[in-house]
Amino acid sequence: LDREIGNTNRALLPWLFLQKQKYNKLCCPVEGVKASPLQTEYRNKCEFLIGIGVNQEDKTVGCRLGKYKGGTLVKAFQDYIRSTPYSVYSPETYEGHWKQLTVRTSRSGHIMAIVYFNPQKLSKEELADLKASLAEHFTEGAGRSSGVTSLYFVEEGQRKSPSLEDLPLEHVAGDKYIYEELLGLKFRISPHAFFQVNTQAAEVLYTAIREWAQLSHESTVLDICCGTGTIGISLAKEVKKVIGIELCQEAVQDAKVNAQINELNNVEFHCGKAEDVVPSLINILAPQNLITIVDPPRAGLHSKVILAIRRAEHLKKLIYVSCNPRAAMNNFVDLCRAPSNRVKGAAFRPVKAMAVDLFPQTRHCELLIFFERVDYANGSSAEAAPDVARVTTAGHGDGAAPSTIDGSEAAA
Repeated sequence: LDREIGNTNRALLPWLFLQKQKYNKLCCPVEGVKASPLQTEYRNKCEFLIGIGVNQEDKTVGCRLGKYKGGTLVKAFQDYIRSTPYSVYSPETYEGHWKQLTVRTSRSGHIMAIVYFNPQKLSKEELADLKASLAEHFTEGAGRSSGVTSLYFVEEGQRKSPSLEDLPLEHVAGDKYIYEELLGLKFRISPHAFFQVNTQAAEVLYTAIREWAQLSHESTVLDICCGTGTIGISLAKEVKKVIGIELCQEAVQDAKVNAQINELNNVEFHCGKAEDVVPSLINILAPQNLITIVDPPRAGLHSKVILAIRRAEHLKKLIYVSCNPRAAMNNFVDLCRAPSNRVKGAAFRPVKAMAVDLFPQTRHCELLIFFERVDYANGSSAEAAPDVARVTTAGHGDGAAPSTIDGSEAAA
């Protein structure tokens, strides 16, 4: 990132030179990696493909590892599908029926099972009988001991979209939702809604965000790509207002319910694409004590969102949460590049970074970067390109340039 800042914003070169001297050739201090409280068996969501086992066993459900090993839900489901006349779906021949089992769990003891099934040419009556039989198995039959509290069925044919989240769900038994507790708050989770897969490490992540944000009761938090509202809601009691933006309508519904469950009346959520909502919303927010937190999908934010953030010069602080820094590099560069005809508004610069190990036993971490707005010496940063820039102290607490930086440099 330091190389890209130097290439795209020469006004920051004096600052960048001092930073690299101070922080071992990095553009900002890196606070290391915060560990996950759990190193194994931490996932609250697992997806099990259904296929032929390694020893040619018919209708085998995924790999039973960790807390799923040896029984309960996965074994109960495997026993059930082996008792049916329907075969495993083959992605090579497009024949067969059983495709996948998704399991979501919570520390509250709730278990949601989502079954994906290709109906092929089965009649509505045959499908209705199958769903009733599946529900009976987990509510009154041999699968009852697995503890399923919510059961869904998805008819998945030759879908046009590659995303399972775009498929319609049918609730067949139990509760419609599961509930999780995080940082003393309660959250409702729908079948397709995003929720961090490592709840206890998510608490570490959100605590770090709160500490970095240095919030007050006069602060307004803009939570972009807010999912079910977990970040904003976890901060709501410390600020004046939280505004969340999320594309998934199901997640927004959960977020609104989550605010009600936790008796919060200073939180609001908007459903839509961030690139459509942010530009119109950000300019009407109060300029005092405004901080933006972004937690986008792997590909990062749309360039229109970054440009809107750059134009809103009353926004001085931004915390970027990334699960894929290499993919988000274009966002980082556009936040920091010099003002131009395309990129209006003073640049940001990275203040500090850290990683949180949300995915133990893998190579992946969640990266946190704190950015703050640069205050140019002549106060006219949007139109001028001064030789020297200084940074505001009050903030402490796709127009993408190509990047060849590797993952380790991206994390800096």
